Amino acid sequence: MAEFTVNAQRFDPYKNFKFRVKWDGRYVAGISKVGALKRTTEVVKHREGGDPSSSRKSPGRTEYDAIMLERGVTHDTEFEKWANKVWQLNVLPGSEVSLKDFRKDLILEVYNEAGQLALAYKIYRCWVSEFQALPDLDANANAVAIQHIKLENEGWERDITVPEPTEPSFTVPAA
Repeated sequence: MAEFTVNAQRFDPYKNFKFRVKWDGRYVAGISKVGALKRTTEVVKHREGGDPSSSRKSPGRTEYDAIMLERGVTHDTEFEKWANKVWQLNVLPGSEVSLKDFRKDLILEVYNEAGQLALAYKIYRCWVSEFQALPDLDANANAVAIQHIKLENEGWERDITVPEPTEPSFTVPAA
């Protein structure tokens, strides 16, 4: 198991605007937003026979929320190709779903302000449950067209092999 050394000089939390997503061994271009990693564990209430006036609580089933990925519309077809593995229209019956490879493991990397890898999470057995190829289009608007995919997943964990970066320091030349 990896040991962590704490950077006693860092007091600020990491920012949420430097990140990358990797699947199939390569980074996915243009992702501008990643939804939160969230898990919820049900609470199972029960009572003991000898103590009928109070209840006990224990953990039950754990579920992982879906994760939304957003990016600007381009000619890159990665979102669409993955979404089509889950369901594809106008193909032969029995071949609508690519059962062999519609799930992927992802890596979400978070970087510090200097661009150094600070945190990474492994997200397991993801598949596309929602795909938006184009947003509402409006001739009176002035905005980037955003597409998104919603990823169901079966859990995630922090990659503890990613060490805390040694942050750069520099001195300003004397005037």
